[in-house]
Amino acid sequence: MGDLPAQELGLLTSHCPPTHPVLTHSFVRAPTASGRTPLTCPVALRRLFVLGIGFFSLCFLMTSLGGQFSARRPGDSPFTIRTEGILPTSSEDMLPPGAGLMERIQAIAQNVSDIAVKVDQILRHSLLLHSKVSEGRRDQCEAPSDPKFPDCAGKVEWMRARWTSDPCYAFFGVDGTECSFLTYLSEVEWFCPPLPGRNQTATQMAPKPLPKAQAVFRSNLSHLLELMGSGKESLTFMKKRTKRLTGQWALAAQRLAQKLGGIQRDQKQTLKDSSLSNLGVPPGRGNCPLTVPLPFDLIYTDYHGLQQMKQHMGLSFRKYRCRIRVIDTFGTEPAYNHEEYATLHGYRTNWGYWNLNPKQFMTMFPHTPDNSFMGFVSEELNDTEKQLIKGGKAGNMAVVYGKEASIWKLQGKEKSLGILSKYMEIHGTVYYESQRPPEVPAFVKNHGLLPQPEFQQLLRKAKLFIGFGFPYEGPAPLEAIANGCVFLQSRFSPPHSSLNHEFFRGKPTSREVFSQHPYAENFIGKPHVWTVDYNNSDEFEAAIKAIMRTQVRSGPSQDCPSPRTCRGPLPFLEKIHVAFLLQDFCAAPGPVPPGARAPQSPFVLAPNATHLEWAGNSSSVPGAWPPAHSLRAWLAAAGRACTDVCLDHGLVCEPSFFPMLNSQDAFRKLQVPCDSTESEMNHLYPAFAQPGQECFLQKEPLLFSCAGSSTKYRRLCPCRDFRKGQVALCQDCL
Repeated sequence: MGDLPAQELGLLTSHCPPTHPVLTHSFVRAPTASGRTPLTCPVALRRLFVLGIGFFSLCFLMTSLGGQFSARRPGDSPFTIRTEGILPTSSEDMLPPGAGLMERIQAIAQNVSDIAVKVDQILRHSLLLHSKVSEGRRDQCEAPSDPKFPDCAGKVEWMRARWTSDPCYAFFGVDGTECSFLTYLSEVEWFCPPLPGRNQTATQMAPKPLPKAQAVFRSNLSHLLELMGSGKESLTFMKKRTKRLTGQWALAAQRLAQKLGGIQRDQKQTLKDSSLSNLGVPPGRGNCPLTVPLPFDLIYTDYHGLQQMKQHMGLSFRKYRCRIRVIDTFGTEPAYNHEEYATLHGYRTNWGYWNLNPKQFMTMFPHTPDNSFMGFVSEELNDTEKQLIKGGKAGNMAVVYGKEASIWKLQGKEKSLGILSKYMEIHGTVYYESQRPPEVPAFVKNHGLLPQPEFQQLLRKAKLFIGFGFPYEGPAPLEAIANGCVFLQSRFSPPHSSLNHEFFRGKPTSREVFSQHPYAENFIGKPHVWTVDYNNSDEFEAAIKAIMRTQVRSGPSQDCPSPRTCRGPLPFLEKIHVAFLLQDFCAAPGPVPPGARAPQSPFVLAPNATHLEWAGNSSSVPGAWPPAHSLRAWLAAAGRACTDVCLDHGLVCEPSFFPMLNSQDAFRKLQVPCDSTESEMNHLYPAFAQPGQECFLQKEPLLFSCAGSSTKYRRLCPCRDFRKGQVALCQDCL
């Protein structure tokens, strides 16, 4: 029971495997209540040793007992332990010659117990020595108090309590000591400063960035088509469409190259999905970051891919999320995107809450200016096709928007269809397999679900493309307009939103939709787009008669009077150029809020005293996009959103300009009497509250939002001009 001889301790510990980052997690043990972690190898050895003895004893007994019923040499006892045996025989030697079976079993059990006690003494002594060594190592490493690493001490405390919760920590060499915590938190993660003597080694091992290649426009799309793959119906559709428009893509790239001149552009590596094999996920349960730099400059994914990336990338998701671009079909407003704010104020949904820059969400239509409006590609018609369309139009032919039979059940549709049938021949493209859908009236000629080329030909013959309220904001109306149709849609009163319509419920937006296709209504309008009240039969019939009298040429697919420059891939390529090269969400954000001591803003009150303009003698902000001199700022009326205020003035809201207005100086120059100024988190700020004469500034950059309104506040709204045909770009953006 005394101290263990040094040679015995050396014999035991010499068989302990060296600490290995891959194997350690198999032997780790949770910290004790004191926060200290016992030696991992001896603990495992003790358990394995005792388990092995027990297993060997059981096998020995079974073999011995079995020997009673098998052939053996005369005179051999089934429990005689020969000299080559492993277990000691001292207890058995003391047994009388006539001892029975139970006595011999008890003797063997006593031998096993004596050995287990001896092993336990050896291991306890080893653990005591390791505890002293570990305590010494702990004293050598302490969490530094460095203002550049404010989270270091808290992270060390977390590691001390939870480092066994994920085997990835042991994979990176964490063994429960303070030094291993600090090494991990400084070299694998980034919460602590490098330990003395290790920072130079880590710097030398860091891979050098590869030289950037220059981006060039390609006219051959074969490689792109190969990357698209096949198998999925959506991919097949996209592939066929891209092949059909290959010539237009090549021509658009040539035009954009000429417009950009000799601007040098770095080539970027882009991942078109969130394939985890390409991202190189860390080991364990996802709590550790990636060990090598992410090889992609940009990652395009959707909400589901975003969820998978967050689950498997661990801390690297936080580090690299600025490179993500989310394909978003309905738009995500800042109030729903900020996780803490959404949770506290009732904006939490199954979507959103990712704490991304709202511009990282990319939409087909400008649901909210807070996101990046990318649009889509419509076909560009040549002069011959335009003449064929003009000569082949049937002045009394209408096509109904909607391939689902459920659309024909919409309330009030029957009366409108009845009026329309008096003036036009009505066609539908409702899907069916063998039997005509009963929802489609008998006087409608239904073609079934048509391939895209055949659907295009149908639109080229028709005079009218009519929608009955659903689906919302699809590409088909713009395709119809590009093929010379007039689009007729219903006006919603009251507007549809998450408060009164199931489709919008749970979506990360509080937007109110006043028509089936707000983009077509606001940015194209008459004569190509008519929006009327379908519940008013007189208004509806008058619109039909007026449309039949109107001669409409092949119209723009986007908001411009010149189809030559507004259709085809060119507008889309311009926005892709901006998204790839000018949008940088990884740069460090500017100081927000600027507060009462902020420098004076570079704006002046306009001559008519209605809004702020960029001061003529102020230099533009270096590297800012869009260019800051395009900004105009209005103080909205109470209850009005910045989106609507800017549209009222023929402009669009630009959220990237909010930080420039987030100051007392902006209110002062607008002659707003601020009796007090507060800085808080609120997606409606900066704003002015009446009564009370209070001015409020934004505290959280991610909550700057063009969307949202309240009768309590008059919002301070940043607006900018835009190019005809490209609402996503300002006039000087390229």
